[in-house]
Amino acid sequence: MTEQVREVSENDQLRADIYHLLAALLRSQPSAELLEFLQNLEVDANDDSEMAKAWLALKLAAGQFSSDQLEDEYFNIFLGVGSGEILPYGSWFMTGSLMDKPLALLRQDLMQLGFEREEEVKEPEDHVAALCEVMGILILEAPGYRQLAFYQRHIGSWIERFCDTLAATPSAAFYATVAQLAKAFFAIEANEFEQLSLDIPVNCPGSEAEKITPTTSELAS
Repeated sequence: MTEQVREVSENDQLRADIYHLLAALLRSQPSAELLEFLQNLEVDANDDSEMAKAWLALKLAAGQFSSDQLEDEYFNIFLGVGSGEILPYGSWFMTGSLMDKPLALLRQDLMQLGFEREEEVKEPEDHVAALCEVMGILILEAPGYRQLAFYQRHIGSWIERFCDTLAATPSAAFYATVAQLAKAFFAIEANEFEQLSLDIPVNCPGSEAEKITPTTSELAS
């Protein structure tokens, strides 16, 4: 990120923390330490909001599985032999294909935002965990219009379907509660971004002006 670090509100810090938690859970099976952290969450049992229900379900599930057990569950859902029960990539949910145009656009936007891919990372940049990581950083370091643009362009149109698909996968037990938390959280995020009344600069990744202006590579093709 090349943006100057800004003052972060308590709400934005919480949002960023949840993005990073989801990224950790969706990148690999949770470690024993992460499961212990989830078991010790303080959840208001009298709160009947969808988010509170999701936190409670995740807390309870974290006490029912070991990290070793969840290694098998994670493998079956996301990796499998050949492929898992779900393909956790934005391109797949947007177009039905991997390595498609949405991934190329994402790579352009990440470059403009100052993100560099680490050499040891083998997954495409549109893996849902990677997108959550980026959003967590943007909330802490970038102005609202960049958060909004990135969310609208690369996450908002498909993330609810991803959550529903994850919840319905045959192997999902613990990960059904991860899907529940993600769906509740992204519903709040959608409302958060709907409340923003922002003029997105023309040169901002995801702006309407940028969407309708073909790039040099697109013209060449």
